[in-house]
Order: sequence, then C-alpha cells, then structure tokens
Amino acid sequence: MSRGVITSADVALRAGVSRSAVSRCFTPGASVSSKTRGRVMEAAQALGYRPNAIARSLNKGRSRMIAVVLGYMDNPFYPAMLERLAARLQACGYRLLLFTAKPDGSCDELFSEILVYQVDGIILGSILLTSALAQRCRAARIPLVLVNRTTDDRVVSSVTADNRNGARAVADFLLAGGHKRFAYVAGLASSSTNHDRETAFRKRLTEAGVSAFIREEGAYTREGAQDAARRLLQRPRPPDAIFCANDHMALAVMDVARFELGLRVPEDVSIVGYDDVASAAWPSYRLTTVEQPVDVMAQAAVDSLMGRIEGGQRGGEQVRIPGELVVRDSARRPASGIVTVDGQDLWRPRERMKARAKA
Repeated sequence: MSRGVITSADVALRAGVSRSAVSRCFTPGASVSSKTRGRVMEAAQALGYRPNAIARSLNKGRSRMIAVVLGYMDNPFYPAMLERLAARLQACGYRLLLFTAKPDGSCDELFSEILVYQVDGIILGSILLTSALAQRCRAARIPLVLVNRTTDDRVVSSVTADNRNGARAVADFLLAGGHKRFAYVAGLASSSTNHDRETAFRKRLTEAGVSAFIREEGAYTREGAQDAARRLLQRPRPPDAIFCANDHMALAVMDVARFELGLRVPEDVSIVGYDDVASAAWPSYRLTTVEQPVDVMAQAAVDSLMGRIEGGQRGGEQVRIPGELVVRDSARRPASGIVTVDGQDLWRPRERMKARAKA
C-alpha cells in the first residue's frame, strides 16, 4: 500500500478488484454489481479513501466547474441569483466556483486565476466586460454568459431583464399617478443595466412633455443612495416621484425620506425601485418595484451556457426576460390600470383597457 494519500489503487488492492471497478463504484449511474460495490465501499471506508472528483473530471477533458464572478453582494438580488445559479448548475452536474471583483471594475485581473481552475465556463454578474476579456475568453475557448449586464459584442451571450420596457412602465405608472416633478437615482455610469433603465425612463417622460427632471447618482450603494436622497429632497422644489435604478438604493432613499427628513411616503414623495428583492415586500417598506424574475433569469443563463459547453452552439444570444411592475404602498396609485393576480397588485393598464372595451 502506498504511503500518504490513499489512492484508488490502494482500495482496489484491499477489495481484490480492479481500479476500473473502484472507479465505477464512485461514478453515479455506472454499472457495477452490488457485491463488488459492497467490497469497494467497505475497503474505502476502512482506508479513509476520498475519490478525487476533480482529477476524474479532468481525465475526461472537463473540470465540470463554472466560474461565477460577482461585483458586490450588498444588493440582495445577487445572493438570490447566486443561490439559483448554484442549484441549476448542480442539476446539470456542474459546480459553482465563486470569484468577487470590484463593483465598478472588470474581472480582467482575475482571469489568470480563473484559468488555473480549468473552468468549463464563466458567468459574469454585475461586472464590466472589456473587449480584452472577451477576446481572452474566445482565445481560451471558454464560453461566457453575462447576467444582468449586456454588451455590444454580439458573440457574447447575455441574460437581462427587459430593462427598457420595465423603465417605461415605471414612467407611465408615475405619470398616471399625477406626478409632476421626477427624479432618477442612477447606478454606475458604466453599467448597461443602468443605461437602459435611465434612458427609457427619461425618454418616456420627455414624450409625455415632462421638463421637471433631476438626476442624481447613487452608484448602486446604500451610502450613495442616501446622499442622493438628501440632495434631492432638500431642494427648494423637491421631486414628488423618485425612480431608483435598483431596490437596494430605493430602500435607502425611503429611509432617508421617512426617518431623516420626516416625509410621508407616498403622500409627499413616491419611490419606485427595480428588482423586487425579498425585502421590498417587507411590511416596513412595501416598495413598488419592477420584478426581475431571478428564477427565469438563472435558468436562461445556465441553459445558454450549457448550449455552448455541451451543445456546441456558436455565437452569442441576447435574452431579455420581461418582469411585472409590482404595486405596493411606496408610490401613489393611479385611479386605474392596476389588476390583482394571485393576491399581488400589478400595473397592467392595457389589460384594464381591454376589459373596459369588452364591457
């Protein structure tokens, strides 16, 4: 028997079987008799043998590991996404390897470290994709999928919410509520998600003839959003409606409005977010927000990645997942356009219009 690390050869010798038989016993679904399996498992337990799944995978040309790179975990959306990605990758026989990067940067500096683990694919969430990184992934033949970000590189796959339509829905909702002075609390300037939400929101307001519009940057952080809220709400003529680029900032804006400045939400100011994280539904917030369907987005990201890894698909695909505008208590409610589905109020003005037309 070898000294040090116990190997499959040691187990085979003790059990009186071949090394291939030992390998089959530790391979899910492999054909092996119950008698042989019993002898191998007994020998493995006696020796303290632990199979090396990584080595077995690499022998087959794959590590069966997927690198997931996230910029920050303060936003509750990303822990929720991480949980869903891990479950779906595991169901496909892969494991998730988590890397973190600066929220306002890229993961170029991490790429060499990621390569060490010989990952079969990469999922980037909340990270800037540079052209250099995209080229390095192509050169290394590592499939890449962006989540909650997109890029002009049509070779790269991405999965996002339908940010433009979601932001337009927010604008229509606030306009229908009779608001006159609008503000937007932006995320990072480099974020495609922020760009799409802000552009669509402002364009829809312009189309409606709105000129009273203020923009402040919160950089997707709680502290940044709090500072933005103070600047907005302490103006001589503060906005009566604030749309925040995500819920993480919207909850911070709401806290400043209520507990620092003594304002009533939504009587004095309406606040709307984006993501529909779990805390948005808490009784202390009851935030009106656009849903990002995290389950659907995670499944779409894994499906896209598996299509590249196992299906041999080439070229990128851009998937946009629509989400509902969930109406709670943080924003003034329009007189019409809200429907109740499965106990949840949703902004669906067209559905209401169709119902009235049929009546």
